[in-house]
Amino acid sequence: MARGGRARHLGLALGLLLALGLAPPALRAKPTVRKERVVRPDSDLGERPAEDNQSFQYDHEAFLGKEDSKTFDQLTSEESKERLGKIVDRIDSDGDGFVTTEELKTWIKRVQKRYIYDNVAKVWKDYDRDKDDKISWEEYKQATYGYYLGNPTEFQDTSDHHTFKKMLPRDERRFKAADLNSDQTATREEFTAFLHPEEFEHMKEIVVLETLEDIDKNGDGFVDQDEYIADMFSHEESGPEPDWVLSEREQFNEFRDLNKDGKLDKDEIRHWILPQDYDHAQAEARHLVYESDKNKDEKLTKEEILDNWNMFVGSQATNYGEDLTKNHDEL
Repeated sequence: MARGGRARHLGLALGLLLALGLAPPALRAKPTVRKERVVRPDSDLGERPAEDNQSFQYDHEAFLGKEDSKTFDQLTSEESKERLGKIVDRIDSDGDGFVTTEELKTWIKRVQKRYIYDNVAKVWKDYDRDKDDKISWEEYKQATYGYYLGNPTEFQDTSDHHTFKKMLPRDERRFKAADLNSDQTATREEFTAFLHPEEFEHMKEIVVLETLEDIDKNGDGFVDQDEYIADMFSHEESGPEPDWVLSEREQFNEFRDLNKDGKLDKDEIRHWILPQDYDHAQAEARHLVYESDKNKDEKLTKEEILDNWNMFVGSQATNYGEDLTKNHDEL
């Protein structure tokens, strides 16, 4: 029962095939993932509660990237600090010995961009079957749904049949939205928009619509409070709800339900998951500076960062040993 609303990444059907052992061999090592619906709220930095190592995971992923952050727990504290020091030298773009909020923000944006494009590169060959450096809708459909489409009788009496039947047109709708020139073929940039729609302005309405469809269990076109809570919490045991759930109910009433009609429409969902005037990288950079700036000069020395190394990398951060030996143009 993890806290935090989550949306299905595209490719739920592939996830089911993987679970059933029916996916193409090249795809069986790629389980689908789920992502947070909304970036972390930019609360008043001065009022942030003290953070323990467990809650540093968000900072680690923002600072280092999700994939790389998973391997750092194998390093000792000294190895972590040594590699962090090398990263700090790269973040300090003007070489003045200080890391500013702006330099941190730029770094975090680049890490996120690298994660997204690396993710697309990893799966590209599995879908580009004719090796023409483009992925057609037919190629994606066959790679993801081919077994289901070719063996429909195996799914007729299962709940998976309904899921596949629902996800196929949903995937096609998203593919068409990403396919800007409507040629039924995705370039690398279009396929990136297809897999990571939250990163592209022209895909924002698809993100809102899919979020609504995920949470709206009664199909009335709205998200009521119970549906909102059920998306992030499954009350499997008897007894009172945890305090954070009660807090989320208050959030729903006070900040999500803007017109106070007891439910969220598309505009309110958009306001929730795609808040305007919110810069995730800026907020995280400000947070890291605030928590590490001992002399309160609004910039960080390498010493200040290394003194607070646990927040930046801790036991969960990237293994930059390989990264530091290569030239990454994007970073």
